Amino acid sequence: MKKAVITGATGAIGRSLINICIQNEYEVLVVVHRSSTRASDLKNINHCSVLWLDLDEYDNALEEMKKQEIDNSGYDLFFHLAWKAPFGKDRDNLDLQLTNIDSTLSAVRFAKSIGCSTFVGIGSQAEYGRVDGILSPETPAYPESGYGIAKLCSSQFAKLACEQQEIQYRWCRILSVYGPYDREQTLISYALTKMLNNEDTSFSPCEQMWDYIYSDDAANAIFLVGMKGENGGIYMIGSGVIRPLKDYIKDIADITGYKKDIGFGKRPYNDKQVMFLQADVEGLKKLGWNHNITFENGIRKYVNWLKKESDIIS
Repeated sequence: MKKAVITGATGAIGRSLINICIQNEYEVLVVVHRSSTRASDLKNINHCSVLWLDLDEYDNALEEMKKQEIDNSGYDLFFHLAWKAPFGKDRDNLDLQLTNIDSTLSAVRFAKSIGCSTFVGIGSQAEYGRVDGILSPETPAYPESGYGIAKLCSSQFAKLACEQQEIQYRWCRILSVYGPYDREQTLISYALTKMLNNEDTSFSPCEQMWDYIYSDDAANAIFLVGMKGENGGIYMIGSGVIRPLKDYIKDIADITGYKKDIGFGKRPYNDKQVMFLQADVEGLKKLGWNHNITFENGIRKYVNWLKKESDIIS
Protein backbone atom coordinates (compact mmCIF):
# COMPACT_ATOMS: atom_id res chain seq x y z
CA MET A 1 0.00 0.00 0.00
CA LYS A 2 1.00 3.61 -0.56
CA LYS A 3 1.47 5.87 2.45
CA ALA A 4 -0.03 9.19 3.53
CA VAL A 5 0.50 11.45 6.55
CA ILE A 6 -2.28 13.46 8.19
CA THR A 7 -1.52 15.96 10.94
CA GLY A 8 -4.31 17.18 13.23
CA ALA A 9 -6.64 14.39 12.19
CA THR A 10 -8.97 14.20 15.20
CA GLY A 11 -11.66 16.58 13.90
CA ALA A 12 -14.46 16.20 11.39
CA ILE A 13 -12.31 16.63 8.30
CA GLY A 14 -9.34 14.63 9.57
CA ARG A 15 -11.40 11.63 10.62
CA SER A 16 -13.11 11.50 7.23
CA LEU A 17 -9.78 11.97 5.45
CA ILE A 18 -8.34 8.95 7.27
CA ASN A 19 -11.18 6.82 5.92
CA ILE A 20 -10.90 8.22 2.39
CA CYS A 21 -7.16 7.50 2.27
CA ILE A 22 -7.59 3.93 3.53
CA GLN A 23 -10.41 3.33 1.04
CA ASN A 24 -7.97 4.37 -1.67
CA GLU A 25 -5.39 1.84 -0.46
CA TYR A 26 -3.16 4.12 1.55
CA GLU A 27 -1.53 3.30 4.84
CA VAL A 28 -2.08 6.34 7.05
CA LEU A 29 0.22 7.87 9.64
CA VAL A 30 -1.74 10.20 11.90
CA VAL A 31 0.27 12.84 13.76
CA VAL A 32 -1.48 14.06 16.92
CA HIS A 33 -0.31 16.26 19.77
CA ARG A 34 0.83 14.44 22.89
CA SER A 35 -2.00 15.66 25.12
CA SER A 36 -4.82 14.84 22.68
CA THR A 37 -7.91 13.39 24.32
CA ARG A 38 -9.61 12.60 21.01
CA ALA A 39 -7.06 10.25 19.47
CA SER A 40 -7.16 7.21 21.74
CA ASP A 41 -9.15 5.06 19.31
CA LEU A 42 -7.12 5.87 16.19
CA LYS A 43 -4.66 3.05 16.83
CA ASN A 44 -7.54 0.59 16.52
CA ILE A 45 -8.20 1.52 12.89
CA ASN A 46 -6.76 -0.93 10.37
CA HIS A 47 -3.97 0.53 8.22
CA CYS A 48 -3.64 3.52 10.57
CA SER A 49 -0.75 4.23 12.93
CA VAL A 50 -0.28 7.12 15.35
CA LEU A 51 2.71 9.37 15.91
CA TRP A 52 2.44 11.39 19.13
CA LEU A 53 4.15 14.66 18.33
CA ASP A 54 3.44 18.28 19.22
CA LEU A 55 3.40 20.98 16.55
CA ASP A 56 6.62 22.53 17.79
CA GLU A 57 8.40 19.14 17.57
CA TYR A 58 8.03 18.52 13.84
CA ASP A 59 11.71 19.23 13.15
CA ASN A 60 12.48 16.22 15.39
CA ALA A 61 10.02 13.95 13.57
CA LEU A 62 12.55 11.39 12.33
CA GLU A 63 14.00 10.92 15.81
CA GLU A 64 10.53 10.56 17.32
CA MET A 65 9.43 8.09 14.65
CA LYS A 66 12.42 5.95 15.56
CA LYS A 67 11.60 6.16 19.28
CA GLN A 68 7.95 5.25 18.65
CA GLU A 69 8.98 2.43 16.27
CA ILE A 70 7.29 3.89 13.19
CA ASP A 71 8.71 3.35 9.71
CA ASN A 72 9.96 6.61 8.20
CA SER A 73 10.18 5.62 4.54
CA GLY A 74 7.90 5.24 1.54
CA TYR A 75 5.50 8.11 2.21
CA ASP A 76 3.88 10.03 -0.64
CA LEU A 77 1.11 12.45 0.42
CA PHE A 78 1.32 14.84 3.38
CA PHE A 79 -1.89 16.54 4.55
CA HIS A 80 -1.26 19.29 7.10
CA LEU A 81 -4.40 20.03 9.12
CA ALA A 82 -2.88 20.72 12.54
CA TRP A 83 -3.25 24.26 13.85
CA LYS A 84 -3.16 25.94 17.26
CA ALA A 85 -6.18 28.00 18.34
CA PRO A 86 -8.45 27.75 15.29
CA PHE A 87 -11.45 28.76 17.43
CA GLY A 88 -12.28 31.23 20.16
CA LYS A 89 -10.55 34.34 21.46
CA ASP A 90 -7.06 33.04 20.64
CA ARG A 91 -7.79 33.48 16.93
CA ASP A 92 -6.50 37.02 17.54
CA ASN A 93 -3.64 36.00 19.82
CA LEU A 94 -0.96 37.21 17.44
CA ASP A 95 2.01 35.59 19.14
CA LEU A 96 0.23 32.24 19.19
CA GLN A 97 -0.91 32.49 15.58
CA LEU A 98 2.64 33.34 14.50
CA THR A 99 3.81 29.97 15.86
CA ASN A 100 1.47 28.27 13.37
CA ILE A 101 3.40 29.78 10.47
CA ASP A 102 6.64 28.35 11.80
CA SER A 103 4.96 24.98 12.37
CA THR A 104 3.74 24.93 8.77
CA LEU A 105 7.31 25.38 7.55
CA SER A 106 8.41 22.59 9.88
CA ALA A 107 5.65 20.41 8.42
CA VAL A 108 7.06 20.96 4.92
CA ARG A 109 10.50 19.87 6.13
CA PHE A 110 8.89 16.90 7.89
CA ALA A 111 7.20 15.89 4.63
CA LYS A 112 10.45 16.11 2.71
CA SER A 113 12.39 14.13 5.32
CA ILE A 114 10.15 11.07 4.95
CA GLY A 115 10.07 11.13 1.17
CA CYS A 116 6.70 12.76 0.45
CA SER A 117 6.28 14.08 -3.08
CA THR A 118 3.24 16.26 -2.31
CA PHE A 119 2.34 18.64 0.51
CA VAL A 120 -1.31 19.70 0.94
CA GLY A 121 -1.89 22.56 3.36
CA ILE A 122 -5.28 23.37 4.83
CA GLY A 123 -6.33 27.00 4.86
CA SER A 124 -9.59 28.83 5.52
CA GLN A 125 -12.12 31.24 4.10
CA ALA A 126 -10.86 33.53 6.88
CA GLU A 127 -7.94 34.30 4.56
CA TYR A 128 -10.32 36.46 2.51
CA GLY A 129 -12.01 38.52 5.20
CA ARG A 130 -15.52 39.74 4.30
CA VAL A 131 -16.42 39.23 0.64
CA ASP A 132 -19.81 39.72 -1.05
CA GLY A 133 -19.11 37.41 -3.98
CA ILE A 134 -18.18 33.80 -4.64
CA LEU A 135 -14.78 32.82 -3.23
CA SER A 136 -12.28 31.59 -5.79
CA PRO A 137 -8.49 31.30 -5.93
CA GLU A 138 -8.46 34.65 -7.74
CA THR A 139 -10.49 36.51 -5.09
CA PRO A 140 -8.33 39.18 -3.40
CA ALA A 141 -7.47 38.18 0.19
CA TYR A 142 -7.83 40.76 2.96
CA PRO A 143 -7.99 38.78 6.22
CA GLU A 144 -9.25 40.59 9.30
CA SER A 145 -8.31 38.15 12.09
CA GLY A 146 -4.98 36.97 13.36
CA TYR A 147 -6.07 33.46 12.39
CA GLY A 148 -6.84 34.47 8.80
CA ILE A 149 -3.62 36.44 8.46
CA ALA A 150 -1.57 33.51 9.76
CA LYS A 151 -3.32 31.08 7.39
CA LEU A 152 -2.65 33.33 4.41
CA CYS A 153 1.00 33.81 5.39
CA SER A 154 1.36 30.06 5.92
CA SER A 155 0.04 29.36 2.44
CA GLN A 156 2.58 31.68 0.86
CA PHE A 157 5.51 30.53 2.98
CA ALA A 158 4.61 26.87 2.43
CA LYS A 159 4.54 27.35 -1.34
CA LEU A 160 8.04 28.84 -1.30
CA ALA A 161 9.29 26.18 1.12
CA CYS A 162 7.96 23.40 -1.11
CA GLU A 163 9.74 24.95 -4.09
CA GLN A 164 12.96 25.00 -2.10
CA GLN A 165 12.45 21.41 -0.93
CA GLU A 166 11.48 20.34 -4.48
CA ILE A 167 8.13 18.84 -3.57
CA GLN A 168 4.66 19.52 -4.96
CA TYR A 169 2.45 22.04 -3.18
CA ARG A 170 -1.33 22.54 -3.01
CA TRP A 171 -3.47 24.67 -0.68
CA CYS A 172 -7.13 24.03 0.28
CA ARG A 173 -9.29 26.83 1.69
CA ILE A 174 -12.11 25.42 3.80
CA LEU A 175 -15.45 27.18 4.11
CA SER A 176 -17.89 25.58 6.62
CA VAL A 177 -17.66 21.85 7.31
CA TYR A 178 -19.90 19.80 9.60
CA GLY A 179 -20.07 16.12 10.54
CA PRO A 180 -19.02 13.54 13.15
CA TYR A 181 -16.17 14.58 15.47
CA ASP A 182 -16.91 18.26 14.86
CA ARG A 183 -16.12 20.65 17.71
CA GLU A 184 -18.86 21.58 20.14
CA GLN A 185 -18.27 25.29 19.44
CA THR A 186 -19.57 25.17 15.87
CA LEU A 187 -23.06 26.38 15.00
CA ILE A 188 -24.22 23.01 13.67
CA SER A 189 -22.97 21.10 16.72
CA TYR A 190 -24.60 23.63 19.04
CA ALA A 191 -27.92 23.46 17.19
CA LEU A 192 -27.96 19.66 17.12
CA THR A 193 -27.10 19.30 20.80
CA LYS A 194 -29.76 21.77 21.91
CA MET A 195 -32.46 20.52 19.58
CA LEU A 196 -31.90 16.83 20.24
CA ASN A 197 -32.41 17.63 23.92
CA ASN A 198 -35.32 19.98 23.14
CA GLU A 199 -33.59 22.81 25.00
CA ASP A 200 -33.94 26.54 24.42
CA THR A 201 -31.79 27.87 21.59
CA SER A 202 -30.17 31.23 20.97
CA PHE A 203 -29.02 32.34 17.53
CA SER A 204 -28.23 35.53 15.65
CA PRO A 205 -30.87 36.64 13.12
CA CYS A 206 -29.20 34.12 10.75
CA GLU A 207 -29.66 36.23 7.63
CA GLN A 208 -26.27 35.18 6.25
CA MET A 209 -26.09 33.37 2.90
CA TRP A 210 -24.00 30.28 3.61
CA ASP A 211 -22.24 27.30 2.06
CA TYR A 212 -22.04 24.11 4.15
CA ILE A 213 -20.28 20.89 3.17
CA TYR A 214 -20.43 17.50 4.91
CA SER A 215 -17.10 16.20 6.19
CA ASP A 216 -16.97 13.18 3.85
CA ASP A 217 -17.45 15.39 0.78
CA ALA A 218 -14.80 17.79 2.09
CA ALA A 219 -12.31 14.99 2.77
CA ASN A 220 -12.86 13.48 -0.66
CA ALA A 221 -12.16 16.88 -2.21
CA ILE A 222 -8.94 17.29 -0.22
CA PHE A 223 -7.77 13.80 -1.15
CA LEU A 224 -8.38 14.49 -4.85
CA VAL A 225 -6.43 17.73 -4.54
CA GLY A 226 -3.51 15.71 -3.17
CA MET A 227 -3.78 13.10 -5.89
CA LYS A 228 -4.61 15.20 -8.95
CA GLY A 229 -4.30 18.89 -8.06
CA GLU A 230 -2.02 21.27 -9.91
CA ASN A 231 1.31 22.12 -8.37
CA GLY A 232 0.91 25.53 -6.73
CA GLY A 233 -2.88 25.30 -6.98
CA ILE A 234 -5.40 26.75 -4.53
CA TYR A 235 -8.74 24.96 -4.13
CA MET A 236 -11.93 26.06 -2.44
CA ILE A 237 -13.52 23.37 -0.24
CA GLY A 238 -17.28 23.93 -0.07
CA SER A 239 -20.44 22.54 -1.59
CA GLY A 240 -20.93 25.42 -4.00
CA VAL A 241 -24.54 25.56 -2.77
CA ILE A 242 -25.74 28.69 -0.98
CA ARG A 243 -28.82 29.16 1.21
CA PRO A 244 -29.90 31.48 4.05
CA LEU A 245 -28.39 30.30 7.32
CA LYS A 246 -31.87 30.41 8.85
CA ASP A 247 -32.99 27.68 6.43
CA TYR A 248 -30.23 25.32 7.58
CA ILE A 249 -31.29 25.80 11.20
CA LYS A 250 -34.92 25.13 10.30
CA ASP A 251 -33.85 21.89 8.58
CA ILE A 252 -32.08 20.78 11.75
CA ALA A 253 -35.21 21.55 13.78
CA ASP A 254 -37.36 19.47 11.41
CA ILE A 255 -34.95 16.51 11.37
CA THR A 256 -34.53 16.45 15.16
CA GLY A 257 -38.23 17.01 15.86
CA TYR A 258 -37.52 20.19 17.83
CA LYS A 259 -40.66 21.37 19.61
CA LYS A 260 -39.72 24.82 20.87
CA ASP A 261 -39.52 28.17 19.11
CA ILE A 262 -36.17 28.64 17.41
CA GLY A 263 -34.27 31.45 19.10
CA PHE A 264 -33.49 33.57 16.06
CA GLY A 265 -32.26 37.04 16.96
CA LYS A 266 -31.50 36.29 20.60
CA ARG A 267 -27.83 36.95 19.94
CA PRO A 268 -26.23 39.84 18.05
CA TYR A 269 -24.04 39.22 15.05
CA ASN A 270 -20.35 38.79 15.79
CA ASP A 271 -17.99 41.67 15.23
CA LYS A 272 -16.90 41.67 11.55
CA GLN A 273 -19.56 39.07 10.77
CA VAL A 274 -19.23 37.44 7.35
CA MET A 275 -22.63 37.69 5.65
CA PHE A 276 -21.96 35.87 2.39
CA LEU A 277 -20.04 32.63 1.96
CA GLN A 278 -19.97 30.53 -1.20
CA ALA A 279 -17.24 28.46 -2.81
CA ASP A 280 -16.27 28.33 -6.46
CA VAL A 281 -15.89 24.55 -6.85
CA GLU A 282 -15.03 24.45 -10.56
CA GLY A 283 -11.44 23.58 -9.69
CA LEU A 284 -12.61 20.55 -7.71
CA LYS A 285 -14.96 19.42 -10.48
CA LYS A 286 -12.03 19.36 -12.91
CA LEU A 287 -10.43 16.78 -10.59
CA GLY A 288 -13.55 14.59 -10.78
CA TRP A 289 -15.14 15.73 -7.51
CA ASN A 290 -18.89 15.94 -6.98
CA HIS A 291 -21.02 17.28 -4.13
CA ASN A 292 -22.76 14.02 -3.15
CA ILE A 293 -24.27 14.60 0.30
CA THR A 294 -27.08 17.12 0.68
CA PHE A 295 -27.32 19.11 3.88
CA GLU A 296 -30.42 17.20 5.00
CA ASN A 297 -28.76 13.81 4.44
CA GLY A 298 -25.58 15.02 6.11
CA ILE A 299 -27.50 16.09 9.20
CA ARG A 300 -29.24 12.70 9.34
CA LYS A 301 -25.85 10.98 9.19
CA TYR A 302 -24.54 13.26 11.92
CA VAL A 303 -27.58 12.61 14.14
CA ASN A 304 -27.19 8.84 13.72
CA TRP A 305 -23.54 9.12 14.71
CA LEU A 306 -24.41 11.18 17.78
CA LYS A 307 -26.95 8.59 18.87
CA LYS A 308 -24.29 5.90 18.72
CA GLU A 309 -21.36 7.83 20.16
CA SER A 310 -22.79 10.07 22.84
CA ASP A 311 -25.25 10.25 25.69
CA ILE A 312 -27.30 12.99 24.06
CA ILE A 313 -30.07 10.48 23.32
CA SER A 314 -31.03 8.18 26.19
